[in-house]
Amino acid sequence: MLRRITNNPLLPRRRLHLLIQPRRPCVTAASSAAAGEVAPAPAANEVTLEDDLAEESRSRLVRDTCRLLELRDSWSAKREAQLRHLLRVLSPPQVRAVLRAQAQRDARAAFEFFRWADRQWKYRHAPEVFDEMLALLSRTRLHDPARRVMRLMIRRGMRRGPQQFAHLMLSYSRAGKLRSAMRVLQLMQKDGCAPDISICNVAVNVLVVAGRVDKALEFAERMRRVGVDPDVVTYNCLIKGLCGARRIIDALEMIGTMLQNGCPPDKISYFTMMSFLCKEKRVAEVRNLLERMRNDAGLFPDQVTYNMLIHVLAKHGHADEALGFLRESEGKRFRVDEVGYSAIVHSFCLNGRMSEAKEIVSEMISKGCRPDVVTYSAVVDGFCRIGELDQARKMMKHMYKNGCKPNTVTHTALLNGLCKVGKTSEAWELLNKSEEEWWTPSDITYSVVMHGFRREGKLKESCDVVVQMLQKGFFPTTVEINLLIHALCKEGKPSEAKDFMEQCQSKGCSINVVNFTTVIHGFSRQGDLESVLSLLDDMYLTNRHPDVVTYTVVVDALGRKGKIKEATELVKKMLNRGLLPTPVTYRTVIHRYCERDKVEDLLNLLDKMLARQEFSSAYNQVIEKLCAFGKLSEAYNLLSKVLRTASKRDAETCHVLIESFLNKRLPLQSYNVACRMFQRNLIPDLKLCQKVDNQLILAGETQAAGKLIIKFVERGY
Repeated sequence: MLRRITNNPLLPRRRLHLLIQPRRPCVTAASSAAAGEVAPAPAANEVTLEDDLAEESRSRLVRDTCRLLELRDSWSAKREAQLRHLLRVLSPPQVRAVLRAQAQRDARAAFEFFRWADRQWKYRHAPEVFDEMLALLSRTRLHDPARRVMRLMIRRGMRRGPQQFAHLMLSYSRAGKLRSAMRVLQLMQKDGCAPDISICNVAVNVLVVAGRVDKALEFAERMRRVGVDPDVVTYNCLIKGLCGARRIIDALEMIGTMLQNGCPPDKISYFTMMSFLCKEKRVAEVRNLLERMRNDAGLFPDQVTYNMLIHVLAKHGHADEALGFLRESEGKRFRVDEVGYSAIVHSFCLNGRMSEAKEIVSEMISKGCRPDVVTYSAVVDGFCRIGELDQARKMMKHMYKNGCKPNTVTHTALLNGLCKVGKTSEAWELLNKSEEEWWTPSDITYSVVMHGFRREGKLKESCDVVVQMLQKGFFPTTVEINLLIHALCKEGKPSEAKDFMEQCQSKGCSINVVNFTTVIHGFSRQGDLESVLSLLDDMYLTNRHPDVVTYTVVVDALGRKGKIKEATELVKKMLNRGLLPTPVTYRTVIHRYCERDKVEDLLNLLDKMLARQEFSSAYNQVIEKLCAFGKLSEAYNLLSKVLRTASKRDAETCHVLIESFLNKRLPLQSYNVACRMFQRNLIPDLKLCQKVDNQLILAGETQAAGKLIIKFVERGY
């Protein structure tokens, strides 16, 4: 079918137009590294080329070239001359080997070498080098370099086929650019290249990974119109997409469609559906699918099939069902290895069913299938999860008796169990004896003990764990550092938190803006403004740009000390840096300025803040905060700011102001607020107006008394 398309010079452009023109997808795909699961089909001689490439990668010329490229940070004219000399004697397979070696470290570095080599005198890349560069870039999100390589191929008139365009499509897809990925088909059309099943499968998979299953089905239908019949890979992609969209009935119908179209499904087709059904614990349907696989497609369940079912069911916590398939596979004389048993043991342990897990381990030993350290570690972790530490220790002794030495994971599970029951000090002692017992702690081991001390409130010991962790060459994450800093600040020890942060920073730990902000907030709560401003300066000096949370904390600290002018300048600096104020920023600024009776300064600052980030309830909060501080005249003067929109939120603010006037025995002012609400078609609360009316009568305001009730009657209340 494909030969008929390519032999006719008039058909490729017209048929490809049918493939790509109707209903162009125009959504943005989610970025995913799995976008290239369906790779372009390799050429017939690809295996031979791969063998040659593997051999050339071990040659001295390739090693010397890679060594020079690794020294590019300290580049010199002499080294560049050496690289030019090597480049002129490198064969195309050797250049490909250099590109592949560089791409393993950094694909951008490989592309830079590709560009540099192409500019050298008396050297031009061979077509297979272009193919290699495109293939390497298709495994990354670097779509722009891939597009530049393809343009260079077109400009030089090099051979181009669906495989090269498929690599470009994959690069766009991995970068989350679905529309650009599908436009590659249009680029093929302009280039006079007819589509084949390889690039069509890539396009279908791109749509599936992007979550556009319906578009993928439409694309598969249009494939038939242009003479490209879907193969088993196409259908498997569609089945995967339908299962991902939880359309299991459509996926089952897809298998029937495959049989009708003369494209028998393979085991991957059934495995994809079985995997989805196992996740949903629909074991009865899995068994029906096994029957269909045997009766309809002539595919008999083998050891691989049962291993897949056991692992998927165990992974999703369905240990009983997994054990059932294990018994069935043993009944058919399939061998189940320790990996399958371990999966079931691990599932039982996660569910806290330790007696069943121990029975499986005993069964493994009786059948001559020795449990490995993974199996034993799962049991130890299971006992620690339910707090049976004595049983966990017995299991570790049992490991030694059976010639299986506990590893770092096993010991970490035991230490984690000790920390959970409040025995972190004992866990710390065991950690310090690790060298005597011939096991090596990992960064996770130290983190477990550190968090154990932190949960028990032993912050000094927790910091000591981090210090030893750094001495061993492990680095805590910024989140772990921040948890300790926050705990120290919460206990009123911001100075210790600052010292701890600086110590971590001096040892090479990654300290971010959040860590600084946490310490600043700790000093702010103690009113230590000098330390707050000092830390803010340190952030600028170390090129850690404060975020809006940092600015908000510092503004709050300045406001507490009455330094309104400095706070105003800091907010302006924040706005000039392009940081948008958050609702917390607005609340902080409003509270501190109203507290200090700086209403005029507040209004000027709010105008600047609202110009950058709209906040509908800003003036409502100002009025309510002024009422809370007893500054009712200033609040009344701002009433026009909230009556512009006449929303429900504005009515609530007016009610707060009315009640505040009533509490001060100022019913006439409350009456004026209610009248202004009626003028803006805002209906005040009836019970509140009755209180206003009662106070007006008591205050002798006979002219105003009763008028609010009349306004309610006029409006039909």
